[in-house]
Amino acid sequence: MAYETLRMEVEERVAVLTIDRPEKRNALNATVRRELVEALDALAERDDVRVVVLTGAGDKAFVAGADIGEFAERTPLEQRAVLAGRRVHRELAAFPKPTVAMINGYALGGGCELALACDIRVAGRSAKLGQPEIRLGLMPGGGGTQRLPRLVGFGQAMRMVLTGDILDADEAARIGLVDLLVDDDAL
Repeated sequence: MAYETLRMEVEERVAVLTIDRPEKRNALNATVRRELVEALDALAERDDVRVVVLTGAGDKAFVAGADIGEFAERTPLEQRAVLAGRRVHRELAAFPKPTVAMINGYALGGGCELALACDIRVAGRSAKLGQPEIRLGLMPGGGGTQRLPRLVGFGQAMRMVLTGDILDADEAARIGLVDLLVDDDAL
């Protein structure tokens, strides 16, 4: 299947899903969310796939959060509906095969929550992770308030959610948000 915002490659039982919007820092919009769900549904059925790796195109961002630009075209009610439409996070968290987030660059907001929904998080040393939604008057809507405390503990999670602090890769690994830290070129 051809996708507008994703690239899918399968080799040696490993599927690599690359969110391919580097000009927008791989920001999540309705098309990305829909295509990710479609791709995950297809990969769940494939016997030749044993693990799924999720990453972002380019070296600037895994996923820099929601595509705020698409909000300008929507009414406040439509904006809330987009933010509430977090099916992709649920699908990823419940995926029947192991999932790995390969975090290159920024993983913010919904991007951090996509990484949280994966079983394992591997980050390059230049990665930055955070839940900055509070700075826009929003709370994490993609499972961040549930998954983040399970990984890093309640206090660290509340610090991230309530301050909007963005962590560097070393700090993210220290608190348990990242499972493995590697050189950027090793991703």
